[in-house]
Amino acid sequence: MNNNKRGWWCALPLAACATSPTWAAEKAASKEESLVVIGRKDADGVQSYQPLTSVTGTRSETSLLNVPQAIDVVPQQVITDQAVSSLDEALYNVSGITQANTLGGTQDAVMKRGVGDNRDGSILRDGVRSVQARNFTPTTERVEVLKGPASMLYGMGEPGGMINMITKKPQLQQHTHVEGWGSSFNGGGGQLDVTGPLGTSGFAYRMIVDHDETDYWRNFGRNRQTVIAPSLMWYGENTTVRLAYEHMEYLVPFDRGTIIDSRTGKPVNTPRDRRFDEAYNATRGDQDSVTLQIDQTLNERWKSSLTYAYSRNSYSDNQARATALNPESGGLSRQADATANAVSHANAVQLTLNGDVDWGSINHQMLFGFDFEDNRTYRGDMIRGKKNSDFNIYHPVYGLMPPSTAVSAKDSDQRENLTSYGWFMQDSIQLTDKWLVMGGLRYDAFDVYAGKGRPFQTNTDSSDSKLVPRAGVVYKLTPYVSLYSSYTESFKPNSSIATQIGSLPPEQGKSWEVGGKLALPNGVTGTLALFDITKRNVMVSELVEGETVTRTAGRVRSQGVELDVAGNLTDSLSLIGSYAYTDARVVDDPDNKGKEMTNVARHTASLFLTQNLGSPGLYSGDEVRIGAGARYVGRRPGDAANSFYLDNYTVADAFAAYTMPINGYRVKWQLNVKNLFDKTYYPSSGGNLRVAVGEPREVVLRGSVDF
Repeated sequence: MNNNKRGWWCALPLAACATSPTWAAEKAASKEESLVVIGRKDADGVQSYQPLTSVTGTRSETSLLNVPQAIDVVPQQVITDQAVSSLDEALYNVSGITQANTLGGTQDAVMKRGVGDNRDGSILRDGVRSVQARNFTPTTERVEVLKGPASMLYGMGEPGGMINMITKKPQLQQHTHVEGWGSSFNGGGGQLDVTGPLGTSGFAYRMIVDHDETDYWRNFGRNRQTVIAPSLMWYGENTTVRLAYEHMEYLVPFDRGTIIDSRTGKPVNTPRDRRFDEAYNATRGDQDSVTLQIDQTLNERWKSSLTYAYSRNSYSDNQARATALNPESGGLSRQADATANAVSHANAVQLTLNGDVDWGSINHQMLFGFDFEDNRTYRGDMIRGKKNSDFNIYHPVYGLMPPSTAVSAKDSDQRENLTSYGWFMQDSIQLTDKWLVMGGLRYDAFDVYAGKGRPFQTNTDSSDSKLVPRAGVVYKLTPYVSLYSSYTESFKPNSSIATQIGSLPPEQGKSWEVGGKLALPNGVTGTLALFDITKRNVMVSELVEGETVTRTAGRVRSQGVELDVAGNLTDSLSLIGSYAYTDARVVDDPDNKGKEMTNVARHTASLFLTQNLGSPGLYSGDEVRIGAGARYVGRRPGDAANSFYLDNYTVADAFAAYTMPINGYRVKWQLNVKNLFDKTYYPSSGGNLRVAVGEPREVVLRGSVDF
């Protein structure tokens, strides 16, 4: 069942390529070294909103204009200006993104182009798939989103796209950032980020320490997060080596949100801060990641990269789970459930070889690679208490329902093990100054093993393989404008820890995309994309002889148009904005054929503007920077049956920052107001008893010193 040995042996030839320059062809003629500029940085330390390159679209630094798929980048300056504290907040700036079922706010969960879920394998950290629950951390420098299927590059995944968290790296220039903040949610935090050289031999270090703790905004609960992230880097003449470690400990409320009133199809008429659970509803966990990356320049035209990554998330939770509501009386049936000793961990090895080859007058940017992944998920004690009907949502009395300790043997010891390895190659061919053709092919083989129970019952044990293509064409209208079209595929192994009928072949996605891109020097970058995605072999549940079983009988389709713009309108005015129209619905399903996809809004939009006002004259060299924006999310179905819908909403945010230099120190004060007009909204749903409630107005004041 396990392909570990097979995967390692298959990697040996490429490993030899990654470490031996003799495999690389020598360049026939010398070529001037090119410098890739990621973003313009002004004298005051403010960086441009404009993205010019991405590592996610090709697994190497590439101009956005040359990638025949839509790629969106949320730059570091946007993250700073908006005081982004979660993945959801970062993705407010990206088209075609909505929140999926977050499992009571405990997991990152994103719908991309109408498809996706929590734990769907679509989140990467520095190009490696993450199993962690919380992926936006203080180590995040920027966020890149590759739209559409990405299996040719990254293996298994949803056809909606991949989200890549790019982390902060050690620098050879000494720099220290100290920051503290306070929140209107009764709490605050602080951060130390220091980097610099170690001696004069090319070594650099970075240490990030961050702690954040606030009251939960609803009537009880606490949010707490601590991160420690040391890293080392060696900048050699032809080699760079990075070793990074990150540890997080977290406490988050396990909040299932509000409930739909069956009489109205709307959330029940109770105060938005009123919880329907108990004080013990919380998730406590910790997560770790270790990354070792070695980049080798073999000669002027060839380079290789070797990456090993380990990630882990361990947690336990408790909840008083709502099971039924009498909306007239307010009587709520609840069940005390819990998960103890749950852990997910993953090991990954990546090997790549990049080449720049001229055959006659035609240039080839070539990529060869090997990926190995071993992902394991285990949930130990599954605790299932008795139902209790003593709670009333209109007149709540807490503390009458204690947590349960009753372990359900048939539900415990849930396991899902997935081992995969893949070979891939890609060639980006510059036919002329205007025409570029890209083609790639990947072979992936995987083993899936899943089941549960004491005694353990295996419900999935299968092996399969997939051949996944990628093809695209780019036409350069001008040096700053390109048109493109592409065809891409994806796959994702299916597994069921519960009962099933027959085998579960992998989900398979196919996508056609056409669009245009604009990248003006020191101006704006924009992408307009039209897409058509189909996904088949979607798992569905059916009731057979009184038992719920799983089969792959489903098919969905998503079509739409997206527009993303980011950059500088003038020297002092910046923007980042987006719009998307998405029509995602079920094409084939025993019960839900023709229904719209859950949590997918037909219309979404966002716009954020930032103005540098210059010096107010209060202090020599000081500066004022302000910004404001809003995001719109349209009406969305709240469950698979489309039995109710979540209303559309618009939420506004604003900030003001004041910076002044004092004796070589850069001192900054920044005030952020999130949900400026205190809008009540519902970002996602996990069903009629699990509707997430958006955060109210929050005021955050932060002070920082850089030197």
